[in-house]
Formats: sequence, structure tokens, C-alpha cells
Amino acid sequence: MESINVAELVKRLGSDEDAVRKMAAFKLQSSIGDPSFADLFILEGGLIKLQFLTLHATGNTLAYSLTSFSRLLDLDMGWEYVHQDLVERVVELVVTHPLVNILRGAMSILVAIVSHPHNTSGRTSQPNNFGFRALKPALAIHPQFLEMLVSRLSSADHALCANALQLINSLMRDAITNDGETEWPKFIKRLQDLGVIKAVYVLMQSTALQDLAHPLLEFQALTKVLLRKWRDVAVDLEKPEHRRALKGLHLSSNPEKPPDRGDREEQGKRKHNPEKWRRLGFETESPAWEFEEVGFLGMMDLTDYVRKHEDGFQKLLLEQSTKPVEERCPIARSSLAVTLVLYEHFEVDKSAIEDAKSYLALESRSNFDKLFKPLLLQWSSLHTAGVQAFFRLWKATGAELDDFTKILELVRILIESVVGGALRTKDVQEVEEELTEYEYQRLRELQMELLELTYEDAWGHHLRQIRDELNHEALQFVKEQRIRCLLQGAWFPNEMGYKADAGPVTKQDLKRSVPTSYRYVRLSHNRRYLHYADFDTQGNHELGLDKLPEKINLSIVSSVVSNVSASQSTTSSTSTLKTLPHPTATTKITIHGCDPHSTTDSHRDTHHRSHSNKSNAHQKEVVLLTLHPQSHSLASEWLDGLLMLLNQQPITAETNKLIYLISNYGLKIRLLNIRFDDAVFAGEEPEIPSREGLDEDYYYDVFGGT
Repeated sequence: MESINVAELVKRLGSDEDAVRKMAAFKLQSSIGDPSFADLFILEGGLIKLQFLTLHATGNTLAYSLTSFSRLLDLDMGWEYVHQDLVERVVELVVTHPLVNILRGAMSILVAIVSHPHNTSGRTSQPNNFGFRALKPALAIHPQFLEMLVSRLSSADHALCANALQLINSLMRDAITNDGETEWPKFIKRLQDLGVIKAVYVLMQSTALQDLAHPLLEFQALTKVLLRKWRDVAVDLEKPEHRRALKGLHLSSNPEKPPDRGDREEQGKRKHNPEKWRRLGFETESPAWEFEEVGFLGMMDLTDYVRKHEDGFQKLLLEQSTKPVEERCPIARSSLAVTLVLYEHFEVDKSAIEDAKSYLALESRSNFDKLFKPLLLQWSSLHTAGVQAFFRLWKATGAELDDFTKILELVRILIESVVGGALRTKDVQEVEEELTEYEYQRLRELQMELLELTYEDAWGHHLRQIRDELNHEALQFVKEQRIRCLLQGAWFPNEMGYKADAGPVTKQDLKRSVPTSYRYVRLSHNRRYLHYADFDTQGNHELGLDKLPEKINLSIVSSVVSNVSASQSTTSSTSTLKTLPHPTATTKITIHGCDPHSTTDSHRDTHHRSHSNKSNAHQKEVVLLTLHPQSHSLASEWLDGLLMLLNQQPITAETNKLIYLISNYGLKIRLLNIRFDDAVFAGEEPEIPSREGLDEDYYYDVFGGT
């Protein structure tokens, strides 16, 4: 600032030479943002000359002057020179001038004027010089102003787009705040008719989002303000527009016309249809009170849906009329319910303070997709798709009136999943198609998942603790069951051979291979030895340990090799399990251990198993025993039994499924012991169904069809 002589600069602004004025205006725009410089500039009488240039200059001089004046207004200075002739001049520039640099400055001035408070202390200007009303005389002269303003939103210049949208935001906010109850809706509708929603929707999905972030976020917040205001307007049949809306619904339903009677007396006796409004899906014949929760917003959504889909609306009513009353889908109620679902989904009641936090989050580009909700601007389309999804689910489930809240909950989950999960750049048509085609079965599965998460959130800590306890108990129970299978003993086929028929071996003979001998294996009562013996034929009874001369000391077992399929989620038994790279068609379990003849103390019973395992690490590993289970169940019992006997985790899917079933039903039994009057519950006591008319002839599906 020290290098610029303010008095000289002011003098140059009033020069007769255009080049001198242009250079002075150019320097001014870069310095006027400094409050101390602005004070000196006003003291030197520069504000009068700047106003003159704003009103009469052209070209770059005009562009620099407009920018300087707007920056001065941003400092809350120079308001005494904002008169109607200045407003008309700036509005004229916005409408008629093609140069971008002039349009930017002109729109910035209008934003400052519209956004300026009406009641500013210490100001001598006329009150009509601020707010939207300051522009109304100029708009009467240039009625195409709003149309030109909306068209600027499609400009390739991002700064011009931002200024235009900022001005639209200022006009909307001022109209909502200060105009009468009947005036602001007309202005908003006029903007919507000019295509402002579509233009902003395109900008919100574009790659230029970062340059337009703040005005776009403000427009999104204003959209929520509008929705709140419409919802806060109570439906009152004393108001002509509300009566017209309801009458339009009735007429669009194609009501039955009474027979034409020539007698006026007969016409006067015409009776009112007792189901005039219930036929449309209202609960009573006084529909006004049913809009209490959604206000005029629900009325707008319902009438908009009927207007756009009048034929489908009439067809649906005709279909419903052929069904019993309890099976008819309440069309009006479903529309109002979907409005409320969307209202809650987009958090329309979010406070202004939370919106301010969103501005702070704009510092990170990664937050853009979370902050911007372009689908909010497509409210009407989403409402229509939601209502149609409600009808589809009602029909698919064969619902009745008592099931209304259940269907509504499915629609809520559907909207949360599809609309809430949509990316910022996803087109609204794709969202509508997904809402229309989403399968009922998938929706039910999603509902069950959300229900589990809800329980987890409410009782998560307690449920996890109980699950851990029950899982440990189930593991010990199954371990004992598997070991008892080993204590009982089992027959296993030994080596496979072929029938001793005459002639060469054929493919059919290969398929008819039979065991040449059988092996009976049984665990000793002290669970330290595995006894076995080979026999020519398979017996039908259990064999005692005295008939099994061969035995293996389990303390020398180092690993179990098997081609039995393991559950993918379990990897904790890798120290004793070795999975074959290419499982064969024959199930095989191989027990490896240290060579019992390579050490003298391998058969000492007094040795502790863990000590023996440490010493076995330095001995030669050999195959101690090979088993060929003839079924998956037998393989699961013996493989997991051996592993758990060696204090390892089970690995087969069958065993893990059994553990899950036991722990899961244990959890259900625990939950059955919780009374409704416990502290963890809140709400009304559930209705207990009566057993009147029932007998004792019933069964309980313990395993739930698994």
C-alpha cells in the first residue's frame, strides 16, 4: 500500500483519458480489499468516482470498477452509494453483456446487495435498497434476468458459474426469509421452471466440483430449508390451493359419475360417496389430519405422483377395488410414508450448525462424495420410485393392512441401501431402475443382516462375552464327543485290491476295487495309546484292547496328514495338520511321529507329553499309522478327534458346523431367559398370543431346517 499514492490514484480515476482510468482501476482492484487502504480511498473522495465509472465505463475499465466496488461492499463500506440506478445498471449488465470478466463483477455486487441485512444500524440508505426487493424494480424492466442467470450455470467459466449460483442462493434465501407465505413459493417455482434444479444437479455430478463446492453446498442446504418449510405448512382446507390439490386427487382417481337425472330435485338428493377418500388410501373420510406429520410437502409429493402417473393411478385403484378391504394397498398412506422416509434419509432436519461443519470438511477433497447429495435434488423422482417399490412389495408379499408397517420398513431399508449407497456420479435413472428391480429375497436378507447389527449395537459387549463362553463350552463338548468316538473304535479298510477273476484287468475291474484287509483302531481308556490290529474280514462288533496287540504312544505323534477338506476359516492347527496339495479320490488320514526305535525313552509312560514333543523334534519322522475312512462323517470324527486329543483346533467343516450349532442354540436359550421387564428393554409390553383352541399335538424344529 505504501508504494501506491491514494490521492494520485483517485485523481487518475477521474482522468479524461480512458487509458489512465483503466490503469488506475486495474491497480485499485488489487488494493481495495485492504480495510486501511479502503478508508483512505473513501477519505480522498474516491468512492464517488468509482460509482461514476461503474455507471458509465465500458470494457476492461468497467470490469475493474465492478470488481473494486464489490470488494468494497464485502468490507461493509460504500453502502451509501448503492442506489436504484446502480442496481438497474448491474442488472442490465447481467442480462445484456457477454464478457465474462464484467459478468463476474456485476454478479458479485448483486450478491452483496441481496445478502445485505435489511436493518443495518447507522445506515441512511433507504431500506428497499437491500435484499431481493432491491432488485424487483430492475426485474420489471428486465424480466429475462432470472432466465439469463440460470443459463449462466452452464457456462464453461467456473468462476462465473460460482457467482451465478451464489446470486441464486442469495435470492432464494432472501425470498424464503422475508417474503410472504404466498410469495416465496411462486418465486421458487419460477426458478424450478427455468431449470435451476437440473443445472445444479449436473454441476454437482461434474468434475468441476472443487471450484463450485461452497455455492453448491449452500444450494443443497437451501433445498433442505425449502423441504422443511413445506413440511411445516399445515394442510388447511380453508386455503384455496390446498382444497384444489385435494379436489385434483379426487378427480384424477376417475370417480364413478352418478347417472344423469333431469329432475333438479333428484340432483339435490345426490348422496355423498361414503368411501370417497378411503378409496384413495386414506384412513378416514377427513384426510386433512393425515397430512399432519408430513404437512404440505406430503400433499405436493402425492399430487405430483398422481399427475405424472394418472393412468397407472387409475388402473391401480381399479385393481384394488376388486380385492377385499383388508388386502387393498392404501395408496395415499404409502405416498405419505415414503415422503417421511426420504425426509429422514436425507436428514432434512439437520441443523444449520451441522451444515456449517460441512463447510469445514470441504478442505479435504476426499469428503466430496460424502458431503454432496445430488439425489436430494431429484426428490420427486425418488418419491415416485419409492411409492412404486411399495406397491410392488405389497403385491409380492400378499400383504394386508396390518402389514403396512412391515412393508414400510422394507421400503426404508431399500432406500437406505440403494439411495444411500449410490455414488455422487450415479445417474438418477439407474437409481430408479435399481429401486424398481431390487429382489424381495435380497431385501429380506439385508433386513436380517441389519437386524443382527442392531442387536449387536444394543447388546454387543454382553453378546460377545456370552458367545465366547458358549463357543468354548461347545468346543469342549464336541472335543469330548470326538474323543469318545476314538474310545469306541472303528473299522477302516486297509490296502485296496481287485477281484481275482480270470483274464486281464479292465476299467470295470478298477471301479470294483475292494479292500484286501481291514484295520480296527481304538483309543485306550487312559487316552495315551492308539491300539490297532489288521484282520482279513470286517467284524460287526467292537473289539477289546486285548485283541489289538499293536499300539502307538500318542506322545511321539508329531503331525497328522490328511486330504479331508478343511474349513477355510480355521488355520490354527497348522502345527499338526499338513494339507495335501492334490487330494485323491480316497480319503486318507496319516499319523506321523518319531521313530520309536531311534530312542530308548520313547515308550516311557512317565514322560510328560509336552516334554516328549520337544525331544521328538530332533528325531527322524516316520509314518506311524494310515487310516482310510469310508465316509466323511467318520473322517471328520477321527481327524478332528486326533487333533483335539493333541490339543489342536478342529479343522473340518462338519465339526465346526456342529460347534456353531451348539453355541448358537445355547445363545438362544440364554436369551429366552431374559424377561421383558428387564432393564435392557424399553417400550410397551408385547402381546402374548392365547393358546385357546390349541392342543399338545405339535413338534419343534430344533435345527431350523439346517
